[in-house]
Amino acid sequence: MKTITVGILPQAQIRARLLSIAKGKIKPKPGEPKVWFSSMRSLAGVLSDENRVLLKVISEDKPDSIAALVQVTGRKPSNLSRALKTMSNYGLVEMQVVNQRQVLPVALATEFRILTAA
Repeated sequence: MKTITVGILPQAQIRARLLSIAKGKIKPKPGEPKVWFSSMRSLAGVLSDENRVLLKVISEDKPDSIAALVQVTGRKPSNLSRALKTMSNYGLVEMQVVNQRQVLPVALATEFRILTAA
């Protein structure tokens, strides 16, 4: 499974960096974080023990729907849906629409490299 590098910077610095990239002033180097968090607390919330286990279950069991993932994990559908949406927003999970009533969760990483400024 792919390892994703995540970074922690204050929100203002994240925004300034993204604007500089969009304007072409800087080009991200290979290995630099593509996923950013504004604090260690927000990182810990998204990559909690429960959510890391969830990513591993998705990666290993490859459930064919969210309902199947509910059965495997024992988590409540609302809690699971919220966690998947949050992780999808950060690019850690991809939600592939199979048909109108079925969404396939795909874990994009189960290992993380964390970079933070002192």
